[in-house]
Amino acid sequence: MRIWALAWPIILSNITVPLLGLVDTAVVGHLPDSRYLAGVTLGATLFSFLYWGFGFLRMGTTGLVAQAIGRENDSEVRNLLGQSLIIAGIIGTLLILFGSPLISLGLWLLDGSEAATPLAREYANIRLWSAPAVLANYAILGWFLGQQNSRVTLMILLLTNSINIVLDLWFVIGLGMTSNGVALASVIADYSALAFGGFLVLRQLGHLEGTFQRQRLLVLSAYSALFNVNANLFVRTLGLLFAMAFFTAQGARQGDTVLAANAVLLQFIMLTSYALDGFAHAAESLVGRAFGRRNWHEFAKTVRATAQFSFWTAAVAALVFALGGNTLIALLTGLDDVRATAANYLPWMVAMPLLAVWGYLLDGVFIGTTAVREMRNSIFIGLAIYLPTWWLTQGLGNHGLWLAFTLFTLARSIVLIGYYYHYRHTRWRPLPLD
Repeated sequence: MRIWALAWPIILSNITVPLLGLVDTAVVGHLPDSRYLAGVTLGATLFSFLYWGFGFLRMGTTGLVAQAIGRENDSEVRNLLGQSLIIAGIIGTLLILFGSPLISLGLWLLDGSEAATPLAREYANIRLWSAPAVLANYAILGWFLGQQNSRVTLMILLLTNSINIVLDLWFVIGLGMTSNGVALASVIADYSALAFGGFLVLRQLGHLEGTFQRQRLLVLSAYSALFNVNANLFVRTLGLLFAMAFFTAQGARQGDTVLAANAVLLQFIMLTSYALDGFAHAAESLVGRAFGRRNWHEFAKTVRATAQFSFWTAAVAALVFALGGNTLIALLTGLDDVRATAANYLPWMVAMPLLAVWGYLLDGVFIGTTAVREMRNSIFIGLAIYLPTWWLTQGLGNHGLWLAFTLFTLARSIVLIGYYYHYRHTRWRPLPLD
């Protein structure tokens, strides 16, 4: 029950993310010119990749805080918050100062139309001001999750997205703004979330013993654990971003219909990830606490329980895609040629949850133990299989691309399973199988 109590707020908060995207699309999509929607889409895509790249601030903080909780070291819990917020502030400030060339590079890579690109640049220049708030929110969410308080994640994301939706409607429909209104709404929502998160942090600090060790906030060597964890997670995320971008680019080379069909099917993967991420995040917190306590019985029990939750969730997803995949495709697109094309590749969606589930789960286990080099290695071993497979199966068209992507996912799972079984008999002490 503890696993479900941690997982459900994360699953529910994940669902709010596509809801916000739908509102953004609906608001701007009703403007008289489609270039506004195209501009928002380009700009939002750019920032999704940019901010996702710094997601290590959430993951690294969660694992280290969970371990400190396991050691009952409240001073370290306080220090990790301060260190993570300082890193977030520095990176966020640097993004504001040097963001212009990054925006130019990103928009060049996205290769939007001449009409949409200037609007996307305006959107991006406004959104850039939210960088310190977004990254600080990552650190705060990771800090609370490491303390097994996932409901704060739900509260903060619900507030962020609610404010964003209300301001979208007010700025665009009420005040007559366009894509710049959508960007401004996001900036205000992000800083509102930071203010609310700061309030919750101050309240939580009142329940912790110990004090901030100021010297650890000011001495560079004191950041070694965070730097080591975050650097490996950053490289891992870059590899994952490359895999996704490569998949999209190769689909685009096969025509707009294949590109659209792949985009629809990727939504199936996203839907599955919403649930599996909930259990993976629960594993981060609970495994991290057990690891910090060196309580190997609790460690093994947590891994088994989260594995069972994750497997049955993946099995249900595979069954839904097998029996109702065509219905889901019809809900996501009304274009007959896209529906037919997506249906042709639906079997890959049936296999994907059952192959990917172990990668999701063990990401959580390895974040909890801060064994992040292994996560990094799994990505690059996966890429070493992904790219040659794609090259050798180009004659199969989009089926070859899906085969390569599926093997990339399977390779990640196999590598992490191998690391797990090796470490449970060595580094993490032998763990009981029953």
